[in-house]
Amino acid sequence: MDYESTIGSTGTVLVEFYASWCPHCHKMMPVVAQVKELLAGQVPVIQLDIDEHSAAADSAGVESVPTFIIYRNGREMWRQSGEMDGEVLLRTVEKYLG
Repeated sequence: MDYESTIGSTGTVLVEFYASWCPHCHKMMPVVAQVKELLAGQVPVIQLDIDEHSAAADSAGVESVPTFIIYRNGREMWRQSGEMDGEVLLRTVEKYLG
């Protein structure tokens, strides 16, 4: 997967950087799965393990996990690290649709 071309696509993209060894990431997995299901067909939700995609994590300036980034037309619009409520994540993504 080419990270730059994925985030540079037209429209809105949600990216989650996580790590398999991260307990907070494990807590967020079902939340992200639900958000992904609710956004199906509207917004791609890309999940990248920082150990497997270290170049993409470096390119995005990820310093902690989980980190969520919303891109719109290739531009970073929003970023947050740590656990968060699924409803908050969903509403935040929906703000950047259009």
